[in-house]
Amino acid sequence: MIIKNIIKSLNFFSCLNENQLDRLIEISTINTYDENYILNYEKTQTKYLYFLINGLAKSYKIDKNENEIFLYYIQNNNIISEISSIDTNTLNTYSNISFIEKSQVLSIDYKLFKKEFLDNNILIKSFLLEIIIRSKKLELLINREFIFDAVTKVAMMIGSDLVMFNKLKRHDIALILHIQPATLSRVLNRLRKNKIINIVQGQIFIMDKQNLEIIYEEL
Repeated sequence: MIIKNIIKSLNFFSCLNENQLDRLIEISTINTYDENYILNYEKTQTKYLYFLINGLAKSYKIDKNENEIFLYYIQNNNIISEISSIDTNTLNTYSNISFIEKSQVLSIDYKLFKKEFLDNNILIKSFLLEIIIRSKKLELLINREFIFDAVTKVAMMIGSDLVMFNKLKRHDIALILHIQPATLSRVLNRLRKNKIINIVQGQIFIMDKQNLEIIYEEL
């Protein structure tokens, strides 16, 4: 697929006309990264705005004991870069970003992108929306870590991202949710006993979406 078609396939750029697309192509490159490659390190600056074309990435931080603290996954057709401001010519990185699998990434010269698009009120709405989305992710992270119990954490992950839940190993899910693997098994068995989910050959199927959502949406 040529770069123009790739950019047009990304929702973020859907409003651009042909001339704008052509200019964006001139300041963009497409790169492929292997599994476990670290694209960004936390507390650094980058000159590029990144979008995930295909593959899978994760955002995480490292605590003082060198333990990995998972934040969230980044999936296809989503921006990778962490955006908190539109006033600078570089982007600050809040977390580490690494790839879970071989991934294809669109890299855009951010200084030129800001000058020729954002400063001319092109894509500014999409950019501000991305800031709001990141804010909501932070809110969800706070809820997950400090407010939700184990049942709520598991129910929310199943309800919001069943594909990812079924893709990951149970041990990895427990690490993400900061619960013990045995606790995860008990929660899944409880949800199955209450006929909210079913488990067939290790795969989760939602049987009662309404009651599943009640577990976390009423908090």
